[in-house]
Amino acid sequence: MRMSKMHFHTLREVPNDAQVTSHVLMMRTGMIRKVSPGVFNYMPLGWRSIRKFEQIVREEMDAKGAQEINCTALHPAALWEESGRWYKYGPELMRLQDRMGNDYCLGPTHEEIFTDIIREEVTSYRQLPINLYQIQTKYRDERRPRFGVMRGREFIMKDAYNFDKDEEANNHSYDLMFDAYSRIFTRADLDFRPIEADNGPIGGSASHEFSALAEVGESEIGYCDTCDKAATTERLECVDDPAETEEMKEPVDEYTPDCKTIEDVANFLGLPATKALKALMYKAEGKYYVCFIRGDRELNEIKLINAINVPEFALEFMDEAEIDEIGGSGGFCGPVGLKNCTIVADSEVPGLRNMVAGANKVGYHTLNINYGRDFTADIVVDLKKSKAGYKCPKCGGTIQITRGIEVGQIFKLGTTYSEAMHAYYRDENMEEHPIWMGCHGVGITRTIAAVIEQHHDDKGIIWPVSVAPYHAVVTVVNTRKEEQMEVGMKIHDALKAEGIEVLIDDRDERAGVKFNDADLIGFPVRITVGKKAGENIVEYKLRKDEEATEMSSEDAVKATVEFIRSELARLAHDPVGDEV
Repeated sequence: MRMSKMHFHTLREVPNDAQVTSHVLMMRTGMIRKVSPGVFNYMPLGWRSIRKFEQIVREEMDAKGAQEINCTALHPAALWEESGRWYKYGPELMRLQDRMGNDYCLGPTHEEIFTDIIREEVTSYRQLPINLYQIQTKYRDERRPRFGVMRGREFIMKDAYNFDKDEEANNHSYDLMFDAYSRIFTRADLDFRPIEADNGPIGGSASHEFSALAEVGESEIGYCDTCDKAATTERLECVDDPAETEEMKEPVDEYTPDCKTIEDVANFLGLPATKALKALMYKAEGKYYVCFIRGDRELNEIKLINAINVPEFALEFMDEAEIDEIGGSGGFCGPVGLKNCTIVADSEVPGLRNMVAGANKVGYHTLNINYGRDFTADIVVDLKKSKAGYKCPKCGGTIQITRGIEVGQIFKLGTTYSEAMHAYYRDENMEEHPIWMGCHGVGITRTIAAVIEQHHDDKGIIWPVSVAPYHAVVTVVNTRKEEQMEVGMKIHDALKAEGIEVLIDDRDERAGVKFNDADLIGFPVRITVGKKAGENIVEYKLRKDEEATEMSSEDAVKATVEFIRSELARLAHDPVGDEV
């Protein structure tokens, strides 16, 4: 392929709205072009990398016995109302109406559509198990699109749905997808970790997130430095400190003027933050919730959402009037005397002794508050956000914190959707049972961004061979020199005959522009044809290396073929065929 005939345009300047490396480089290389916030067109180089990664996904899914289909992106609201998610999914659901006033949404995920297919076509245990998948554009009404294709309003995703007769079979399907995902991201040359994750609006009983480690990742990951425990901090359980044994003292109200924060109160009273009860006041779906947690801890809102069983979008902080309504006081709220609200206490709170808490009147806190004697909670549950240095809940080791980009997630859905939408099968005795389900997503465009985040330098992208838009570029320094073009085309044709995806840079540009573009785009191999073309000598350079090597054109072809094939072999073993 001649670059002079290609549609691509690189940028020298960093786009103003690009905040992370992958966004900068995808824009500068011409892989993507912005249409509106969170919406992009994929240009030739970007689309080639996307299609390559899609092929990796297809190969690994097919090897597990999954079957590819293609479903509508336009979903009737009636299906989402059946599952209960028309409301629960919240404002990120792209909703629209047809000319007759019928409600629809643009699918961010396809549980309802796939469940509807199966309930219409599967009636017997003999038809199970089934695993269907698709690769399709999804839609999400992001409040604040950011980080390029990592957090957009539309994105390409592979979503798969397995259907089984019982829990044992469903667990087997989950394990197959776990293995497939591990192979998919290995083939993309990602440094990733499978970690326990929260199920979020998808629902179900268990989930693993596949996270590509990166400083810019939106996922915060806690992992043990001793054992294999790893989870998002949203999901990671926290170990309570041992219950305190000191004798309970009598409560005393203390004047604490202008002390509205834990730090203010602790400093004023000369107490550590561990002796304070932190109050956080929320409302959701017409109800009030007051949470209490030790003063040095941070509340994990996802754990609270799961404890009170409300959608994430529904949780809000109370305003001053609502705090007054429950008998509290802004900045001085405590657990004694509250009304018309649900008190949610962190699991550590019952074991604390002689705590200081708000007295529910302006300017006062109460000392020596104790759980059981002075107050109780309606819900007691782990509400703490895990932090570096906390104890591992599995082995007692030390938790470390890192960040990652969520590139895939697998879920055990159980019978959540099949029961809601009546997707049942009949067993050997003609008795009806709900179908067990799982769903599994790979972020196609998000993974390409994650690859760039992990594989780049100050010059541009350094593509892994498996997802590079082209394997090699032949850079002709001076296209007006006939001998340079002849050698360049000979190398191009020889590589193409060996199955190497190759470009020849025959543009009428300065050599520096061509070299800069080759480094920016990140072709794994660059062969430069210059002044020594008449001697059949060229420069051979790998993008990941600093130095180039002079050799004959034939040796350059041979070296390129060997490198590309060895890299593909390193990243991809034969798919493991363990069918559903």
